[in-house]
Amino acid sequence: MQKIKKGDEVIVLAGRDKGKIGEVLQLLANERALVNDVNTVKRHTKPNPNKGQQGGIIEKESSIHLSNLALYNPETKKADRVGVRKLEDGRKVRFFKSNGEVVDLG
Repeated sequence: MQKIKKGDEVIVLAGRDKGKIGEVLQLLANERALVNDVNTVKRHTKPNPNKGQQGGIIEKESSIHLSNLALYNPETKKADRVGVRKLEDGRKVRFFKSNGEVVDLG
C-alpha cells in the first residue's frame, strides 16, 4: 500500500517550496508526484495550430520526489509519518504515527 495517494494533502519537506501545502494531482511511475501549486516552472512553448495551442510562456507544476513530501496532519497542523494497519474486517488502512488516527476510511 502506498503511503501517499492521489488527492492527499501533503506538505513539502525540502527544496525551494519547503513548507508549502498542496493536494497531490498525480503520481508518476518513478516515485514522483505532481502537487497543486508546488514546484511551478515556466515553460516556453511554440504555438501548435493543429492542437489549438497558443505559444508563449506557460506556468505549470513540475514533479517532485516523494521523499520530499509528507502527509499533512490537520489536527497537529504538521507533517506526519504514515503507517499501515489492518482493521478487524481485514481492510488495510493508513494511520498517522503521531496520534494513531486513521487517514482514510472509505
